[in-house]
Amino acid sequence: MKTITLRVPESFELSEHDYLMALASKLYEDGKFSAGQAAELVGVSKQTFIETLGKYNVSLFSESIEELKEDIANA
Repeated sequence: MKTITLRVPESFELSEHDYLMALASKLYEDGKFSAGQAAELVGVSKQTFIETLGKYNVSLFSESIEELKEDIANA
């Protein structure tokens, strides 16, 4: 596994967990990581990662509302 160093201003009062969740959530949202890979990056279980996604404004479902509406219309 690669190690990176992230330098952020001291005024940012986020925990390491929050930074990792923000990064993992974005990578998951963009389809770069699976939920399992993202959970591993953060150091939590897959279930915990999935349950926490909403706090970072990331949907568990990869489809947009428009795509879901199209699917319903086509069903």
